[in-house]
Amino acid sequence: MDGNFDHVVGEFTAKLSELNIETPISLKNTNEGILLCNNALYHLKTIVEKNGFKTIEDEIHFFKRVKVEPLSLLVYFNEVRSCQLHMPKLGSRNKLEFLRKKMGRVNKFFHRYSDFVHYMDQDLCYLDKQYFTRSHQVFPLYALPESSYLDPKFFTSHDMLWARIKGMNHYIIYIRNLVKQIKQQSADPHCNQKRTKSMEWTASKVALIELLYAIHETQVINNGKDDIKTMGQFFEQLFGVQLGNIYKTYSEIKARKGTRARFLEELIERFNNKMDQDDAF
Repeated sequence: MDGNFDHVVGEFTAKLSELNIETPISLKNTNEGILLCNNALYHLKTIVEKNGFKTIEDEIHFFKRVKVEPLSLLVYFNEVRSCQLHMPKLGSRNKLEFLRKKMGRVNKFFHRYSDFVHYMDQDLCYLDKQYFTRSHQVFPLYALPESSYLDPKFFTSHDMLWARIKGMNHYIIYIRNLVKQIKQQSADPHCNQKRTKSMEWTASKVALIELLYAIHETQVINNGKDDIKTMGQFFEQLFGVQLGNIYKTYSEIKARKGTRARFLEELIERFNNKMDQDDAF
């Protein structure tokens, strides 16, 4: 891959990782995700217009593997945003019926393009020159509403369809998780309310990140099978706090002078003092 493409995709992936895009994703994060995707596509388009491609293989690789990453997530974020804006506000039954219709539309899409889905799922390549080069360009089978990506220098007959297939695969997971959450809340409508009312982190976010890393390293939750990002998202939901970039905060903790694990040492000190005080009576 062209080094310039690497830089754009790498920066896009890094910024995307800072967003909490797990279900349920907030409308704010959905909008930020759309902006990130559009920005990455703009920069990729600029590079293609300026440099072109050295070989047919490079061109195929770009439209099949590179451009599809931000473009598929743009599809995903747009679908999620539409779902968020039009979802019924009240009634589990109304919400589930709404999502049932969404799932029906997704199924029709995959049925309509089943041959191409099969081609891509099998990782075939004998039609790549036809599908992913501009020399065989016709108006794409599927076009995003954003007309800026219909520049003849920046699309092939099937790259947008491929992006939509990948984006809809992400969207399927989103819908499934949403259905599961709605059913759980319907079965016990008070469980989520009890949890959010009873748990609120009132110390600093840095302190919570210290605790997060310590728990992760001791592997006392799920035997350490979850990565630090997953655990961070759980802490955010549990305590109703946004931790931001936990990796950057961890680097700042490591760079401290003197005592680095300040909050953890404070916990030890206070716990020992508590036991000493209790022993005194």
